[in-house]
Amino acid sequence: MTAQLTVTHTHGERVAVRATAPGGGEPVEILSYVYRPDPEPYESRKPYAHPVRTLSGHVVTGYRPSDHRWHKGIQMTASHLSEQNFWGGNSYIHPAGYQRIPERVGWMRHNGFTAVDAHPHRVHLAESLTWINHGGQEWAQEQRTLAVHSADPAEGAWILEWGIALTNVRGDGEPLRFGSPTTAGRHMAGYTGLQWRGPRDFTGGQVLTPKGPDTDENVMGTPAAQAPWLGFTAEHDETDGHSTLLFSHHPENEGSIHPSHWFVRSTPWPTVAFSWAFFDEFALAPGDTFAYRYRIVVADGAWDAGRAGTYLDTHPWEL
Repeated sequence: MTAQLTVTHTHGERVAVRATAPGGGEPVEILSYVYRPDPEPYESRKPYAHPVRTLSGHVVTGYRPSDHRWHKGIQMTASHLSEQNFWGGNSYIHPAGYQRIPERVGWMRHNGFTAVDAHPHRVHLAESLTWINHGGQEWAQEQRTLAVHSADPAEGAWILEWGIALTNVRGDGEPLRFGSPTTAGRHMAGYTGLQWRGPRDFTGGQVLTPKGPDTDENVMGTPAAQAPWLGFTAEHDETDGHSTLLFSHHPENEGSIHPSHWFVRSTPWPTVAFSWAFFDEFALAPGDTFAYRYRIVVADGAWDAGRAGTYLDTHPWEL
């Protein structure tokens, strides 16, 4: 039996989702979606999900780590967007390397929720956002969706779905050009798009693909068409036990505006990104829209590739 989901909306700040196991017990806050931006402009102010927890209460996201203060749980980003930085922090400029350039850092404005639907076994959020460059020009309108469902204590897992539909609304008639540090000249640093940052104790965790255990070096830059899902499992500090996250693409993503690739690091810090512009730039013409849908499975325990594949096969997308 699936857990009972309840929602608390602290207006102007965040939406929290709690799961209560069948038969009662203490509810666990499994998701906090914070839409009130953090105050530091250099970190590219934007909504994010943190903390994210397993059904047993293990935290599986990191927030403002000392190595990258702009890494915040799970967040939608764009590291290189028409010479602006919607990732946060330093910008990669070839051949000089990473530079502190505050005037390149943009932000995302939460305009409001168009839906906050809470049902016993499924929570759905729909949000309107505007992407604004450092100079204050509105560049893109985003329609974002989040869904929480399939919280099953027997399986020890729940699912977060995250969707984006982004429209170019630049007033100057220019396309939006999406890239990454790799498209700007840095080898194998194609991070951009939806990003997960793990907690410190996930450093050195095990990367999984449909073929089995692998290393971040081998998986880095793999096309999503070859590996439709990626897993990451690690052991926690302080408390006994492991947690596993699975990252997967909606089947329709392959036909979106640009092919996606995996960005993954286990060391020196744990992170995964659904990179939509790893090796090559793509352009979004004025008035045009692109869309992607992603799924993150949050699970207790150290899953192997077989268990991960079986879970994803038995929890298909609702097309």
